[in-house]
Amino acid sequence: MRFQQQVEKPPEVSLKVWSCGSEECNGWMRDNFKSNDNPDCPLCGHAMVEDERTLPVLENFSAIHMKKES
Repeated sequence: MRFQQQVEKPPEVSLKVWSCGSEECNGWMRDNFKSNDNPDCPLCGHAMVEDERTLPVLENFSAIHMKKES
C-alpha cells in the first residue's frame, strides 16, 4: 500500500494586482512585481488596470534587494 504525503497549501490573501486592459489578453501581475507606477502588459503592451485577486502569499526578494541598493 502506498501513502501519499499531505502537502500544505500556502496561505491565501486578497492582493492588489494589475490586469491587462485588453479583452483579448489574460495578462496580470502582482502589485509588488510591477516595474513602474502605471505598467504596460508584458504580453501584449496594452495599459494595465488595478484589480484584486485571492492568491497564495509570495515574497518578491528581487524587489527587496533593489530597494536596499537604492
